[in-house]
Amino acid sequence: MDLESVLLQVAQGDEHAFSQFYDELAPQILGVVYQVIQDRPQAEEVTQEVFIEVWRTAASFDPAKSSARSWALRLARSRAIDRLRSDIAAKRRDTADYVKQVTVWSPAEEEAVAELEAHQIRSLVDSIGEPHRSAVLLAYFSGMTHSEIAQATGVPLGTAKTRVRDGLTKLRNALSSNKALGGVR
Repeated sequence: MDLESVLLQVAQGDEHAFSQFYDELAPQILGVVYQVIQDRPQAEEVTQEVFIEVWRTAASFDPAKSSARSWALRLARSRAIDRLRSDIAAKRRDTADYVKQVTVWSPAEEEAVAELEAHQIRSLVDSIGEPHRSAVLLAYFSGMTHSEIAQATGVPLGTAKTRVRDGLTKLRNALSSNKALGGVR
């Protein structure tokens, strides 16, 4: 298949050509994106975004500069890196928000958190592991409801509730076992 010709047809709005282009490159693009992101659901989402961008920007493809395959794979890698950077920035913001908003916890937890320095707090939250860490951050520091967490993470409502509850239990246990807290429970 001559992908350059197919992509030029896509630039003209040919839906059949787009379907051919998709069928030919979707597995490779998904592979490139997954290699960068290391998360299958996010990789699938970014792959979809890449193909939407291919449809919208196919006219910018210049066969004199690169092959259609290289053009699309470069676009995929770039979008995957963008997503990864965005996720890292979001996690940093969540951590910063977490440090600022620790006073929303119960009175015993408020006392314990007040005694910890910021790096100890971050360490404790990180210690509960995923997916509980994200669920706790979304619930208590982004102010999301269980339903919003389920929708944002793509899991059933019951799973979102369980992750928040188990995350809080793990966090409470981590706080209890931290010697710097002097045995606060």
